[in-house]
Amino acid sequence: MDERGDDLAAFIDARSWSLLRFAYLLTGDHGLAEDLLQNSLIKVYLSWDRIRDRAALEAYTRTVMTRTQLSWWRRPARREVLGVEPTEPAPRDHRHFQQRDEVEQRDELWALLATLGPRQRAVLVLRFYEDLSEAEIARVLGCTTGTVKSQLSRGLARLRERMPVQSQTRNSLMEEPR
Repeated sequence: MDERGDDLAAFIDARSWSLLRFAYLLTGDHGLAEDLLQNSLIKVYLSWDRIRDRAALEAYTRTVMTRTQLSWWRRPARREVLGVEPTEPAPRDHRHFQQRDEVEQRDELWALLATLGPRQRAVLVLRFYEDLSEAEIARVLGCTTGTVKSQLSRGLARLRERMPVQSQTRNSLMEEPR
């Protein structure tokens, strides 16, 4: 293997689970998340000579993943595939969950997140899961901060209106500080 292959292999070994989780958050489907990660890593490999800042390789890869996922939504054939309800999460050891209510709330939130469009979902994932600022999200998505703000606002409003009434009273995850 050449030098870039060795460097990329080391990066993949170290960060693949984190990147796969991020891909799942963007797509809502395990199989599509794996496809997204694989396609994005191929793009990173092909762009290796142009990547100057190796320290920012993960951020670069996440940007490639986000933009690739958004471009998939622009293809009519992919929209049909991606419009499918997310698959059931893999069974997990329940010792890691504190309470059943938390699991139900999380599942409700995932189902609601899957109803959003790709740009709104990407903005919400980057803001609340990746904890990026609006300026950083704008740089990742290649848009203005105004677009990020409007997508964030509309996405949160759409989640709030679709959230069941009993969940709204007990779930303050989506409350923005005033």
